[in-house]
Amino acid sequence: MSELTCCEKVNAWLRNSKVYLLIISLQFGSAGMYVLTMDALNKGMSHYVFVVYRNVIATVALAPFAFFLERKIRPKMTVRIFSEIMALGFVEIILDQCFTFLGMKLTSASFASAVMNSVPSITFVLAIIFRMERMKLREIGCQAKVIGTVVSLGGAFLMALYKGPVLQIAGSSAATQMHQPENVNDPTGSHWLLGALFLIIGCVGFSAFYILQAITLRKYPAEMSLATWVCFIGALQSSAVTIFMERHNPEAWALGLDSRLFASVYAGIVTSAIQFYVQGSVIKTMGPVFVTAFNPLRMIIVTALACIALSEKLHLGSIVGGVVVVTGLYLVVWGKSKEQKSITLEEESPQKISLQGQQQLPITVSKVDDNANTNKAQLVAIVDLTSTERQ
Repeated sequence: MSELTCCEKVNAWLRNSKVYLLIISLQFGSAGMYVLTMDALNKGMSHYVFVVYRNVIATVALAPFAFFLERKIRPKMTVRIFSEIMALGFVEIILDQCFTFLGMKLTSASFASAVMNSVPSITFVLAIIFRMERMKLREIGCQAKVIGTVVSLGGAFLMALYKGPVLQIAGSSAATQMHQPENVNDPTGSHWLLGALFLIIGCVGFSAFYILQAITLRKYPAEMSLATWVCFIGALQSSAVTIFMERHNPEAWALGLDSRLFASVYAGIVTSAIQFYVQGSVIKTMGPVFVTAFNPLRMIIVTALACIALSEKLHLGSIVGGVVVVTGLYLVVWGKSKEQKSITLEEESPQKISLQGQQQLPITVSKVDDNANTNKAQLVAIVDLTSTERQ
């Protein structure tokens, strides 16, 4: 066979790395949302209103594509599927988005992204409870996933709790620091612990969304249509919450031609419409734990962007924690790849056994008796001689 050309090698590499590139791209898109949203919240935008506009925009952006592209593969809607979609909207839009943005408003963008790195650990535990992940501690792949999850979580908490000396970065100055909320980089702030509690609730909701999404996709294997339904139902649910919470402040619904509008459009299209669809596709093939394992990358990106765009100070603890997070991420991905190989080998081995078993099954044939005119059925065993010789 002739050697592959350079273009063929690149195409082969892109096909093999497609899943990884998609997930990494989502982390960059999600990191941009954190920075833009933090800027909009700093300018007085209600996080409840932001969630409503985000999901309305996502529904409008996804609905045409879902209606035309998946009209032949979209299964019939049932009461059970619709109830699961209602649950998806609640855990993702209400528990995750509303509580996460409230916690981020009370703390900071970098702290919120750091706390959200507990999502892979929570998702891993939930996946084991719902038997979506194998737990064979004797296998090296499972050991790598467990160790990698703990290491990534430790690196995230290191970034959040240990600051260390400030690293002088161009663009980070004390003058621009005045535009940040009072609790930024101040764990002793009056609302800091409350914000951290809200962020933890958001993490639980986010993890539950990954698990429930994987379960629903088995019965409703139309990723784009499911994402559209989730955004639509979530928009209705968040609208009810916002009407109640902002009932004394109707001006909160107003938007201007500034970062508040841009953040809503960006979050709706990139981190709701596109992200829900892409992560649904990846979850069907790789599972929810694989998707959440890449979340620590978002923390590193958010920290860098917050230092540049929001002029947050960069501390040594962020650098050290980032290295630890990447190490844990590598262990999780490597362990997942080892498990995928072992699963493939297990799926191939029963086929070989069944082929050999077919040659050893007894069959009933008709044998003519020379002394009688009747046919009597007798049992004749066909034995695999090759297996006998090997013994």
